[in-house]
Amino acid sequence: MFNRAVSRLSRKRPPSDIHDGDGTPSSSHQNVKGTAKWATSLENLLEDPEGIKRFREFLKKEFSEENVLFWLACEDFKKIQDKKQMQEKAKEIYMTFLSSKASSQVNVEGQSRLNEKILEEPHPLMFQKLQDQIFNLMKYDSYSRFLKSDLFLRHKRTEEEEEDASDSQTVAKRASRIYNT
Repeated sequence: MFNRAVSRLSRKRPPSDIHDGDGTPSSSHQNVKGTAKWATSLENLLEDPEGIKRFREFLKKEFSEENVLFWLACEDFKKIQDKKQMQEKAKEIYMTFLSSKASSQVNVEGQSRLNEKILEEPHPLMFQKLQDQIFNLMKYDSYSRFLKSDLFLRHKRTEEEEEDASDSQTVAKRASRIYNT
């Protein structure tokens, strides 16, 4: 079941086709955005470039940014079709995150480590088990702390203030149109 959830992360979800009579997205079915969406799941956070940026910023302060960088590298790796590029990227991921000499070594279980020989015959899911471990580590450890962090709460407050200001402007514009017609 978890593997299905993780595999969904690499697929794009179609936008909602629900619209009001005037062709605009239905207000009751609009997609949740920004921090509200990030707070619903780590998957949603990792689908949003701004969410990734903020999560990386948080992880950097916790000295664990390598986890999300590894996860992202694995997502990119899965999309590679060319065998030669796949080999190069597999070696890059190994040397950066998994080797005992890695510059940004991730913390995975010892028996899960890859043997360098497997890098000669790469396949799109060769890092899946390790990626799942790192995903779970982030989900059950870093992500919950991120949602309580000053960084996240400040960003959420800023979003809410901008939304309130935008709503006020919209109401004022509507009132102006009503009274000026």
